[in-house]
Amino acid sequence: MSRTELTVLKIGGSVITEKNGELAARTAEIDRLAGEIRMANVKSLIAVHGGGSFGHPTAQKYGIKDGLKEDSQKLGFSETHHVMTVLNGLVLDCLIWHGVPAVSVTPSSCIYTESGRIKHFDDSSVKALLKMGFIPVLYGDAVLDLKQGFTILSGDQLVSSLGTQFNAERIVVGVDVDGLYNADPKVEKAAQVFKHLTLKELRELQSKLSTPTSRDVTGGMFGKVMELLPAVEQGIPVIIVNALVPGNISQALEGKHVEGTLITKE
Repeated sequence: MSRTELTVLKIGGSVITEKNGELAARTAEIDRLAGEIRMANVKSLIAVHGGGSFGHPTAQKYGIKDGLKEDSQKLGFSETHHVMTVLNGLVLDCLIWHGVPAVSVTPSSCIYTESGRIKHFDDSSVKALLKMGFIPVLYGDAVLDLKQGFTILSGDQLVSSLGTQFNAERIVVGVDVDGLYNADPKVEKAAQVFKHLTLKELRELQSKLSTPTSRDVTGGMFGKVMELLPAVEQGIPVIIVNALVPGNISQALEGKHVEGTLITKE
């Protein structure tokens, strides 16, 4: 399949919400990012956002990720999905206000998983929207699962799936730090950011971090990056940038150099 001009953008939940709050949106950041997306004016774009303090607390409270075990969780599934539509609505409000023809695509209505991994993705509406020049906006969501009843589909798995299915030109990931570090930058002041990682280097890092005694020393970021492996294996470059720094997202979308972590196949 030939490479398309498509860019897939992921904005982390920690960027657009206050992670320590509950249903606490960073509306000024959402508005600024919507302006940057408008300014970049990318020809073909799919946007995905995380859940942050909207999806995570509810999903955790009801144990949605681990699947259906008792009837009381059904309300939790409904609530988790609903609060994500609320956050998605705030994102859409800002994009549309800035003149971006964004259209929400609800993951739970076109995706189901098996043991937490995407099994079926009806991407026909996404294809049609892209063809007409719209920007589909998806998000991490509570979805039905063939084995577990339901689960949580992360925005990171979704981004990787979209990137590979549509053979994207690039994936831009906006987070609340300056890239992927060798230690948690929020804990270790001496933490060093990886400027560039190849697939081989990423796999070596994976083997170091997957020993029984290790944990994700990068502050949880490495697990998110590993979800993007299928896209990198397909030759799609991934750039991880700090979305809280004004201008970073618009420049990354335009293909300009931005400080962060670039991950390539070779």
